[in-house]
Amino acid sequence: GVYYGLNATTNRMILADRKTLKCPNGVVLGTPGSGKSFSCKREAADVYLHTTDDILFLDPENEYTSLCQQLSGQVIRLAPDSHDYINPLDVDLTTNTGENPLLMKADFIMSFCELILSAAQGGLKPIEKSVIDRCIPKIYRQLIKDPRPENMPILEDLYNLLRAQDEKEAQYIATALEIYVTGSLNVFNHQSNVDINNRIVCYDIKELGKQLKKIGMLVVQDQVWNRVTINRAAHKSTRYYIDEMHLLLKEEQ
Repeated sequence: GVYYGLNATTNRMILADRKTLKCPNGVVLGTPGSGKSFSCKREAADVYLHTTDDILFLDPENEYTSLCQQLSGQVIRLAPDSHDYINPLDVDLTTNTGENPLLMKADFIMSFCELILSAAQGGLKPIEKSVIDRCIPKIYRQLIKDPRPENMPILEDLYNLLRAQDEKEAQYIATALEIYVTGSLNVFNHQSNVDINNRIVCYDIKELGKQLKKIGMLVVQDQVWNRVTINRAAHKSTRYYIDEMHLLLKEEQ
């Protein structure tokens, strides 16, 4: 079990194993300054020392960076001026999770494009979905032939392929993607240069600007879900700590 405090009456330690409970999830509530974040950090440190579980942090206020560094984890700072890069098109073709990884990634890319176009036209139209669906297998063709990290496609590959299509809808989607490929918000148009497979990963989203907040959250959500899926296939647990969760509830995503 993991240490959760002292019994107020007997002064004995309270130990618990979340994984044996009917519902292993939990919410930490309290007044400002009462120690919510500290108790989560202490629990995470205990989990690190006493289990083999993976530990992920979603950190909107940059409170978990120090702990992550002390435990030799990977801090990923997502911001317009950051040099930490996560490739949204990353896909794991080697792990057998019982699901087709390309189909799962296709669903994510659809959501990604739909989010970009949602403000302009209320989401993707059927023709636009068909155009994107046609392009997705083509951008992964080289990776499937030769599964090396350098053959992993990036957003620019999708952008160029959309530009090469005849339909005006393809040109419209490509133009909407342009700012995220060659424009000022191109932070997600790079190969991953961080250790996303580290046992401890902290996603620092404090400086994620308004223009990137929704897309950044979608990318993080996809990364976390990929880790959970892979760990589930390997019968390994994943602990995901979302700090200041009320801040995230402001966004529909």
